[in-house]
Amino acid sequence: MMIWLMAIGALAALSVTAAAEAIPRPEHPRPDYRREAWMNLNGAWEFEVDEAGDGEARGLTTGTPLKEKILVPFCPESRLSGLGRTDFMENVWYRRTFELPRSMAGRRILLHFGAVDWHARVWVNGEYMGDHRGGYSQFTFDITDALRDGANEIVVHARDLTRSGLQATGKQAHSRDSEGCVYTRTTGIWQTVWLEAVGDAYLRQFTLTPDLDGGRAILQAWVHGPNRGVELRVQAYAGKTLVGEETVPANWRGTLAVLKLSKVKAWAPGKPFLYELVLSVRRNGKAIDTVRSYFGLRKLGVQGNRFLINDRPVFQRLILDQGFYPDGIYTARTDAELKRDIELSMAAGFNGARLHQKVFEPRLLYWADKLGYLLWGEYPSWGLNLADQEALACAANEWREVVERDRNHPAIIGWCPLNETGGGEAIAAAQMVFGLTQALDPTRPYLDTSGYVHLDPRTDVYDSHDYDQNPDSFAARYSGFSKTGVRPFNNVPSDARSAYLGQPYFVSEYGGMRLDSAPSEGAVGWGYGQTDLKGFLQRYKALTDALLDNPNMFGFCYTQLTDVEQEQNGIYRYDRSAKYDPKLVHAINTRKAAYETRGPRISPIRWRTLVPTSRSAAQTWRCTTEPPGEGWEKPGFDDADWQEGPGGFGAERTPGAVVRTPWLSADLWLRRTVTVGDVGAQELALEIHHDEDAEVYLNGQLIAELKGYTTQYEIRSATAAIRKALIAGPNTLAVHCRQTTGGQYIDVGLLIGAKDGGPVKKP
Repeated sequence: MMIWLMAIGALAALSVTAAAEAIPRPEHPRPDYRREAWMNLNGAWEFEVDEAGDGEARGLTTGTPLKEKILVPFCPESRLSGLGRTDFMENVWYRRTFELPRSMAGRRILLHFGAVDWHARVWVNGEYMGDHRGGYSQFTFDITDALRDGANEIVVHARDLTRSGLQATGKQAHSRDSEGCVYTRTTGIWQTVWLEAVGDAYLRQFTLTPDLDGGRAILQAWVHGPNRGVELRVQAYAGKTLVGEETVPANWRGTLAVLKLSKVKAWAPGKPFLYELVLSVRRNGKAIDTVRSYFGLRKLGVQGNRFLINDRPVFQRLILDQGFYPDGIYTARTDAELKRDIELSMAAGFNGARLHQKVFEPRLLYWADKLGYLLWGEYPSWGLNLADQEALACAANEWREVVERDRNHPAIIGWCPLNETGGGEAIAAAQMVFGLTQALDPTRPYLDTSGYVHLDPRTDVYDSHDYDQNPDSFAARYSGFSKTGVRPFNNVPSDARSAYLGQPYFVSEYGGMRLDSAPSEGAVGWGYGQTDLKGFLQRYKALTDALLDNPNMFGFCYTQLTDVEQEQNGIYRYDRSAKYDPKLVHAINTRKAAYETRGPRISPIRWRTLVPTSRSAAQTWRCTTEPPGEGWEKPGFDDADWQEGPGGFGAERTPGAVVRTPWLSADLWLRRTVTVGDVGAQELALEIHHDEDAEVYLNGQLIAELKGYTTQYEIRSATAAIRKALIAGPNTLAVHCRQTTGGQYIDVGLLIGAKDGGPVKKP
């Protein structure tokens, strides 16, 4: 370790002699797919930024030394690369030589790239091997026929079109510098490059489906190359004990094996058990290719609004993990850092992560498998123009490569290809394309897009993003869903195609608070809310309790694990140091959730309008911006000097608002007389859009006190309070709303409904 760290420092000082003698990230990059005969090609490479894009014309494809040095696998933007160059680099070139070890001679040689951002072209000894588009997926070339005795040359040209819309960029900034919630870019090689020796027939790919109920594993393999007389032997071990074995004829992509296990033990969150797996391609009884892997037996399923793991409702206490590192950007300095991120998360009481807007390297997935840590796999869809068919086709292919690479990991329990998409036909078409995820991997639940619109009715789960910092309004937003199991918060309710259809539901982004006493990079930074430690813990508990106490909520995802550059809302600082004792949030996160201790509460209410809002048609109110005096909310109050205007009242461009009367002052008081009949024993609720705090009175009685703000019309159950105040005949509905910052708006009506789909009786 010390030798490597010295090499890093030397390279940062522009001396690469020591770096050439050490290999950063020396471990095998694929613990789930490893061969003994392999060679790590990380280390010092030649490097050049091709400003004019004419490198091929200048002969850079072979035999031409490049101008600079770089330490692979770290991107040129990172300090660990020795360059730290953060401006845009559309074309970059890499070059190095190697000699094939004698132990690998006489076999076919595969050249693997863990990831190159974005469009990679590769030459070996001047011979063009091929290209690959996609900055996050592994790709491979068979370079056997291009090799020669002695030194061999590899040249890589990477083209990175960050701002083009043609490529997925995730959280990479499209402006020169980091800003908001996007950060330093990654260009070119950012994962391990390695060689492997295989036989003339070899295992190219395999999919393993665990069958916990059947005590077996079902394997489909691709044996590439001449397969006459070739077999595939599959062996499973529990420790050193052989617990399953099967040998089947090699049949190209249709090589099938069923591995019955004599010892059946489940992989479970926090209690992982992994079987060792050995896959051997054999001809005439002799192994010509051997791959070592592992697997876990676990079962996933969706039943109604339940997301079950091994037939149990396990509440998913997730953290948003962006996968950025101060000195390596996209690439951790060491394998130990990957493991430590998971351990830090678990120390704070989280049992999993949403791997956000990045495809993480397989070593992190391996540690999640080993530690029993749940993961959601996600495609870094930001930056991609989903209306561009060329871009969408390329992205869909890259996503296929990602799913194929990672689908054997037991820690991954769901797939989500898109994040925070808007509406429109292009988005709907993109969701349909990515819906093929269900065919690529039918064993895991699929989330069409995280947050915002859900235009694919096939989506297995449903979610929202909610950064409301007011615990009262946050809790109120989900109270109705807690009681009924229907109509949960929807980020974009205006699109009927995005309606909730009864799937498992969770809030996949919330919180994001910045602790004002613990910034990572000095005083400059931001979070979704800022407070001291005492206020942070109070707010964290209140927000999290609202989700833990909801029996119809299968999980949450808190933003986020660490600060990332200017976004300083992590549980930990960017350098992974603690802001406070993580046990403080561990205690909040880990208590039993209602989802785990109680069954679902599904009691749908069919709502009808009792007193209309002004969303569809203007309703007339009496209004004033001057303090009206005592008793203003009561039926007998004289409001003759108040003005009259149509609802809703507010400022233009307030999200979800239908402004018919401008209101720009600090306070607004409203009164209206409405006539209703006898409501009987039916359910009653407010339909309200308020920005910000609002009090609602009926016949002088307070029926709702709402803190914070909404971004749309929402239903607030208030049956007891409304029934107590309501009379048959004329009623006085009165509202006070106050404004301090941002948008402003108020509109309110009353709803009447019947439970369980029964008839709504007209009052």
